[in-house]
Amino acid sequence: MSETAELSNTQARLESIGRSLNAGAFVRVRKMLLDLPASDVALLLESSPTKTRDELWRLLDADFHGDVIEELSEDVRNGIISKMMPATVVDALEEMDTDDLAETLSSLPDNVLQSILKSMDAQDRLRAEKALSYGEETAGFIMNTDTITLRPDVSIDVVLRYLRLKTELPENTDTLYVVDRQDILIGTVSLATLLTASPDISVTDIMDDEPDAISADTPDDEVASMFERYNWLSAPVVDNEHKLVGRITIDDVVDIIREDAEHSMMSMAGLDDEEDTFAPVGQSTKRRSVWLGVNLVTALLAAAVSDMFEATLSQLAVLAILNTIVPSMGGVAGNQTLTLVIRGMALGHVTGSNSVWLVRKELAIGFFNGMIWAILIAGVIALWKQDYMLGAVIAFAMMMNMMAAGLAGATLPIIMKRLNIDPALAGSVILTTITDVVGIFAFLGTATLFLL
Repeated sequence: MSETAELSNTQARLESIGRSLNAGAFVRVRKMLLDLPASDVALLLESSPTKTRDELWRLLDADFHGDVIEELSEDVRNGIISKMMPATVVDALEEMDTDDLAETLSSLPDNVLQSILKSMDAQDRLRAEKALSYGEETAGFIMNTDTITLRPDVSIDVVLRYLRLKTELPENTDTLYVVDRQDILIGTVSLATLLTASPDISVTDIMDDEPDAISADTPDDEVASMFERYNWLSAPVVDNEHKLVGRITIDDVVDIIREDAEHSMMSMAGLDDEEDTFAPVGQSTKRRSVWLGVNLVTALLAAAVSDMFEATLSQLAVLAILNTIVPSMGGVAGNQTLTLVIRGMALGHVTGSNSVWLVRKELAIGFFNGMIWAILIAGVIALWKQDYMLGAVIAFAMMMNMMAAGLAGATLPIIMKRLNIDPALAGSVILTTITDVVGIFAFLGTATLFLL
């Protein structure tokens, strides 16, 4: 079945469940939910208003809760868990992989988290606390602990018999890890090599004794870059003593890439990438008001600059007509640079060693773009308004603002990153303020000097 046909079939099933639920055919809905994979049930929950979502959750088999929770976005997941009893949540999380467990628990309010931890038995609580001990957005936080380890002096025949006795391997296993008695990683063996090796030789004869390992405190975006660069399917994770603590697989990395892409897209609008589309009106209003308030403050700042030149605007009405051109051009140019630099930082291309060169480059681009568009706008205004001095004034302002846009667009992400501020979230707001203020001040200030 093609991907398009499969998507269409899934959508049809989801719509059928919606119709059955509206008709009150709850038994039928329960049966249909049992036939759906966890990812489709999660999609149905995320696509439903809060009241419908609660009804669907009540109809879902309790044994299926953990699988569905893994697939839900943070906001939806937290809303559902907050309405469950701690003991019920513990049952749902019991079979969850370590990385999914850490992500689920870390996003919960502290009082809910503590209540769930108290309800766990000692072994599960230890597993959860260990998973939470690693910082968010690190390799340790996203890794799985379900690894298969070998000793170097064991024969291949013994290893194969051991694997047959297990009957099942952890998901996405392509490599086995060789450790010493202190659990220090000393090598890796691919399954392909293991299956084709002579059963009489030992593990040490076929292992790669220079394995590529990831430190547990490595940022997750750097992990994604390493997987992309080296075409890994999985990689071991080690602690500061080089002891094996887990592994990261390609499906974990795909999640990182998707989440980073969603984060960048939503942050540009000042929204949380995990925001629930069908959240209650009050909750959504509160969240969106934060950045609307910030934008209002910056807009008032730009208006205050215009107000400084009220007398100029009252004497030359044409300036009010042209006053939006320079800030608009600067905003577009600045956002081009801002987006490029944020992307470069996400890919690991922009570092401390080349950031100064990059800032100089973008400043030079701002200068040449300023020259091009200053000459063009000067000609247009001079011919349109039959005023060469007005053309010269707007050309100078355009030149200044394009250079300011290039400089701000290149430096803001670097500075904000050092201050642990997300440039994707706040960069465009600050940049727009800079280009508006500089553009208005340069245009009206120059006009005040030379046209009055």
